Amino acid sequence: MRLHRLTLTAFGPFGATQEVDFDALSSAGLFLLHGPTGAGKTSVLDAVCFALYGAVPGARQSPGATLRSDHAPAGLPTEVTLELTVGGRRLEVTRSPAQPRPKKRGGGFTQEKAQSRLRSYDPGRGWQALSKSHQEIGEELAQLIGMSRDQFCQVVLLPQGDFARFLRSDAEARGRLLGKLFDTRRFAAVEERLAELRRGAEAKVKSGDEQILALAQRIAQAGGPAAAEAVPPADRPGEPGLAEAVLEWAAIARGAAREHLDIAHAVVAEAESRQLTARRALDAERELARLQQRYAETLRRAEALEQRRPEHDRCQERLERARKADRVAPALELREEAERAHRAASDVLDGTRALLTPELSDAGADQLAELERRFRQELGTLEAARKAEVRSARIDEERVRLNRDARADDEIVREAEAWLTGWDAARAELTQRIETAQEAATRAEQLAGQLAPARRRLDAAHRRDGLAADVQDAREKLAAAREQALAAHESWLGLRERRLRDIAAELATGLVAGKPCAVCGSAEHPAPASPGDGHVDRATEEEALAGHRSAEEARARAEQQLGLVRERHATAETEARGEDSAAPTVAALHSLVDRLSDEHTEAHRLAAGTHAAREALAAAEREHATRVEQRQEARNRAAARTSEREALDREQAGLEEQLAVARGESASVAAHADRLTRRVARLADAAEAVRAEQHAAQRRKEADDRLSDAAFRAGFDTPQAAAATLLDAAAQRDLQHRIDVWQAEAAAVDDRRSEQDVREAATRPPADLAAAESAHEAGEWLLREATSARSAARDRCAELDRLSWTAAEEVRRLGPVRQEYERVARLAGLTAGTSADNERKMRLEAYVLAARLEQVAAAATARLQRMSSGRYTLVHSDARSGGRRAGLGLHVVDAWTGSERDTATLSGGETFFASLALALGLADVVTEEAGGVRLDTLFIDEGFGSLDDQTLDEVLDVLDSLRERDRSVGIVSHVADLRRRIPARLEVVKDRHGSTVHHRL
Repeated sequence: MRLHRLTLTAFGPFGATQEVDFDALSSAGLFLLHGPTGAGKTSVLDAVCFALYGAVPGARQSPGATLRSDHAPAGLPTEVTLELTVGGRRLEVTRSPAQPRPKKRGGGFTQEKAQSRLRSYDPGRGWQALSKSHQEIGEELAQLIGMSRDQFCQVVLLPQGDFARFLRSDAEARGRLLGKLFDTRRFAAVEERLAELRRGAEAKVKSGDEQILALAQRIAQAGGPAAAEAVPPADRPGEPGLAEAVLEWAAIARGAAREHLDIAHAVVAEAESRQLTARRALDAERELARLQQRYAETLRRAEALEQRRPEHDRCQERLERARKADRVAPALELREEAERAHRAASDVLDGTRALLTPELSDAGADQLAELERRFRQELGTLEAARKAEVRSARIDEERVRLNRDARADDEIVREAEAWLTGWDAARAELTQRIETAQEAATRAEQLAGQLAPARRRLDAAHRRDGLAADVQDAREKLAAAREQALAAHESWLGLRERRLRDIAAELATGLVAGKPCAVCGSAEHPAPASPGDGHVDRATEEEALAGHRSAEEARARAEQQLGLVRERHATAETEARGEDSAAPTVAALHSLVDRLSDEHTEAHRLAAGTHAAREALAAAEREHATRVEQRQEARNRAAARTSEREALDREQAGLEEQLAVARGESASVAAHADRLTRRVARLADAAEAVRAEQHAAQRRKEADDRLSDAAFRAGFDTPQAAAATLLDAAAQRDLQHRIDVWQAEAAAVDDRRSEQDVREAATRPPADLAAAESAHEAGEWLLREATSARSAARDRCAELDRLSWTAAEEVRRLGPVRQEYERVARLAGLTAGTSADNERKMRLEAYVLAARLEQVAAAATARLQRMSSGRYTLVHSDARSGGRRAGLGLHVVDAWTGSERDTATLSGGETFFASLALALGLADVVTEEAGGVRLDTLFIDEGFGSLDDQTLDEVLDVLDSLRERDRSVGIVSHVADLRRRIPARLEVVKDRHGSTVHHRL
């Protein structure tokens, strides 16, 4: 990776735009970045880190801090542009942090979002835009650089203060730094996973032991006294021997329970015999008591029967008289019916006479009939007058009709004239509608030509957004393929290294006695090498190599797929952009398509109304002709109605003279006829009511005679006596039921008196049920107690057998779980450094970091020996100090004294060049870890003021050696002597208006 150009605008202490030309500075190989304290030397490095990763180094990324310069004017946005070459590609990345900017309208500020842009340089086409997405740019640069931000800040921006602290820190602090750089989280995850598995297995074992102890408690509860004969196990969950103790104790409890069950069987047999004897005695006493009680009940029923005999005789006599009165009942009903008919006829006669005049109140039927005949004759003479009156009413109706028609025609004339008044305006409006519809048709054709391209752009925008997700998926697959290829490469190299270490054993397999060795040429082979543990043969190495090549092919396919998806995405984005300079969003294109669609729909709707407008104009012209015609017809009908009205007036005058004679005193002929009709009806009703009352009186007299004769023949003195004796069917059934009940009771008493066993039981002493029941209850209680005890003993044995079987099954089930726990606990203790097998008490992550630290110490020693004139060597130490764990110790070996001591004992100058050597060595190791990305530009920050002239020369020689193979090193320092020794310089000058940079070449 080589830096070419850096442009800073309103960033940190730089209030204006400043540009750093790294190509010019790097031409000398070694350049100096200097300036007074606070001028902004470190801010230049912060800008490089911000351009690549979107954030400054972690130590300066404090919460609430802003990257915007306080010296910058309000309208100048903060921006950093870095041009670099990495992975064989020349890129330009531009980033702007979130920052306030003046509002475009009104006063105040608004918050501007962070922005990122990435471009790639093509010699044939110039700069080409790649992406504006923060995520895509970050992933692209991270894949090309191969390092995280923390690794970059430690490898490229070498902070000497951090490595001086690293030299003096303890193992825990070194572990945290190395863990960030080498990403050993997977080994820590292995430790945590094993610890989690150990805790889970331990929990399962304890849970199983708790279940076994719970079964033991249930066995103790189920066994009762039998379980108490043996001491229960006192082991706790997780202790060995718990399961065997529980099973042994359960076997003892089962044996004691079976002995108690045998005793319970014998007790139940004795109780059953005693209960059977008591039961037979109780049944005999109960039978005797029943017979004696039956005899006493028979005597009580016979006595009660004699007491009810008088009532039985009265019921029987009353029933006989009621049956005689039933023969008189038809005559009684006939008399009552005749009486009701006579009363009804009398009421009707009184009502009809009340409607007649007083002189006719006592008139007979013949007189009333004569008056009815005379009124009917008078009613017949009014028929001609009725017809004249009907014609007069019809003439009135004709006049009403003529008036209604006149009003309707007047309304027609008014409506026609009102409509004809607005005819010119309506015709002009309809003509305008036709012209508007024709213009809308032309507009619809234009909009249709704009709508189709807009829809194609919208479809392209949808494809663009969908392909953006495909690009992301392709990047993720490429990253996974790269990781897999790197892992396969490391696996192959590891196997190859192991095979080379044991190559002597592999060659030894081809030795033949008496034939020369292919290596040394000797024919004798006294001690051929034997393969060690984990020996790797050639087939295994070739298989790993094939896996590595397959992973590389998968990576190449993933890169090809990513390029294809990117090309499709770019095509879709170009099509979606159309003629616009900026790429529109899907929402904006949706809005455009919706607007054009709405306008096209509206224009098409208006254009579709052309035919309707023409039809409306034709209909209006037809309506105009119709209205004119209706107005003339209405005027003609008005003239005809005038003649018809005069004829009706003449006819009605003649009819009025005839009706005046026929009406008499009534208001009309109909009223006079109606009054005569009512008189005729009243006279007819009165005559009929007189005849009906006379007939009802005759029927009542005949019914009285028949009733008297029927009562005498039935044996009653008067009809009233027969009526008083008469009973309805329900009362007679009740009397018969009472008689039948008495007779049935008398028969039952006679049957009981004839029973032989009842008479014999009455002669014996009274039965003693209390004593027999007491003896039986005692036998029942003893049997229940014995049976309950036997059932409890049987259930106890069954429950103990079931629980013992369950406990045995639980012990068998827990066996593999306990074995798994022991295996996992052994592995977890080994990786956590707590196992006795781990002599140095090193955790797995610390072991891996110790190997990395050993590589770093070896790489740093090569430069430290040159800086110290061969005096000092850095070595890794895995010795324990105090009670802490071993693995991350770092010592320095002094060649002058031959002693090895801790790096914390170095002096200030010694600490500087030791930390510088360590930083450079760490950069080499991390670079190799990141996949061998070449770092053509390095920065070293401060620490040179603590060196003497000779040591400074040696350090500069070491740094100057880094320039080999076109590598450049930038030193950040304010030491004045370095300005004389390093001609290529970048000076940062601070001012009250902001800092500026100046190139000194």
